[in-house]
Amino acid sequence: MNLILYNFFIYYQLKTKFKFLFLTKVLYSMKKHFFWVVLCLIFCGKTRLMAQKNTNKAIKCIYEEKMANQGLVNIQTIDPSILVELKYSTTDNFVGKDVYGCITNCFMQAKPAQMLAKASAILQQKQPRYRLLVYDGGRPLAIQKILWNALSQYPPHQRETYVANPVQKSIHNYGSAVDLTIATDKGEALDMGTKFDFFGQLAYPTHEDYFLKKGKLTAQQVANRRLLRDVMQAAGFMPIKYEWWHFNAVSRSQAKAMYKIIE
Repeated sequence: MNLILYNFFIYYQLKTKFKFLFLTKVLYSMKKHFFWVVLCLIFCGKTRLMAQKNTNKAIKCIYEEKMANQGLVNIQTIDPSILVELKYSTTDNFVGKDVYGCITNCFMQAKPAQMLAKASAILQQKQPRYRLLVYDGGRPLAIQKILWNALSQYPPHQRETYVANPVQKSIHNYGSAVDLTIATDKGEALDMGTKFDFFGQLAYPTHEDYFLKKGKLTAQQVANRRLLRDVMQAAGFMPIKYEWWHFNAVSRSQAKAMYKIIE
């Protein structure tokens, strides 16, 4: 019995020793090639992310194809001087996330796009170093539903002040509305007193004189807003009560009669 126990002990010691030597060799090899291992992991990870992003892009950019197929036009093909930064293709919006995916081009119906080009020309006649900077244009109805649901903390009647009910449809959903500001030719947006997508009376064009008297808006901020309204209205666009950045080319009823919804 003692001999059996002794032999088992020797066997266990040798097995443990060989395991230790094997692990030591593996760890040494890993240390020796640590740089290449890490580099491979980083590269493989980036390749996987890029492949996933390209897959998402291929899926989501069907929206752009649909808009083009419906006859909407990329506004920068009409006027390349118009700057575009689609806010819903970034995280700088009231939702706090990118809801457009790869949609980075602004599409509008042909006539509203021509009107926007006219507004751009009028602006540059008044201020040669200024440009229109577009934040949003044609918007798929599927995105409208996301924006509507993102404001579920508000009752429907209050929510409609800021986002059109997808049941009623937004004029954006017909490619006939635009959100925009004025920027320098370097792309720096002028100070309008609030950010885009600001929910509150400070963004209301109808309240500008009141907030100017209260010192909540400066004379320059109000002048910047009025310049934007002047050039847009001169081109045929209509402002709205609650957002200094939003302009309609036609009414909702006209949009429904003239154009198909962007699905």
